[in-house]
Amino acid sequence: MTAAGVAFLAWEFLKPKVLPDGFASGNGRIEATEIDVATKTPGRIKDILVHEGDFVRAEQILASMDTDLLEAQRREAEAQLQRALISIETAQSKVRQRSAEKAAAVATVAQRKAELDAAQKRFARTKELASKNVVPFQTFDDDSARFASAKAAVSAAEAQSAAADAATGAARSGVVDARSQVEAERATIQRIQSDIDDSELRSPVDGRVQYRVAEPGEVLSAGGRVLNLVNLTDVYMTFFLPTEKAGRVGLGAEVRVVLDAAPEYVTSQQKCP
Repeated sequence: MTAAGVAFLAWEFLKPKVLPDGFASGNGRIEATEIDVATKTPGRIKDILVHEGDFVRAEQILASMDTDLLEAQRREAEAQLQRALISIETAQSKVRQRSAEKAAAVATVAQRKAELDAAQKRFARTKELASKNVVPFQTFDDDSARFASAKAAVSAAEAQSAAADAATGAARSGVVDARSQVEAERATIQRIQSDIDDSELRSPVDGRVQYRVAEPGEVLSAGGRVLNLVNLTDVYMTFFLPTEKAGRVGLGAEVRVVLDAAPEYVTSQQKCP
């Protein structure tokens, strides 16, 4: 009788309490959003600074990747940038040189045209005098040759001027190309620096480390997971009601949740989805 009495009392104590009308009980589970902390670029894990179960804050550094290769690439890009900057100076010097050659060619054209004008006038006078037998025909032939030579010299000077103009344009294009190369190298440095900065893996939210998926020394591909976090700012509960009671709950009805583990606490009013 004593054992039976104890069993009866235990049953009375442990049996589910009868809830008043309008209340329901059911099973449920508390869940949170999981977040994977992964690598942006392929590389070797240098160090992991947290352990499973640790609480972390947003922007806290959780792990770091080896950046020796990236830093070498950045130094190479910086050297290429210096070379490109020097190329701009060289191209600008060529522009000044070609511009001076262009100015000299223009002056030569003007000089040759003046010589042509003088030769043409001299040839015209000699031709008239030769027709009247005032000057020898040899003089006429000499002035005619000088006139033809002056015309050829003008043509040559104009061709040289056009070549100098084209060379000046090419030199200016070289300046544009050199400046474009400088911008490209600066963009490369910026990209590499961004990859170096991203090699420090930071927590995106306040949370808790659930799993260490990888360990220091492992080589991961791009997007390789290192840690798994639980987002403590996005915690929710899924609970289940018996069928006969679930059908009585209206959408948007107010809900208060009492947990078995802490029956003295009642959650604030929530809307039933």
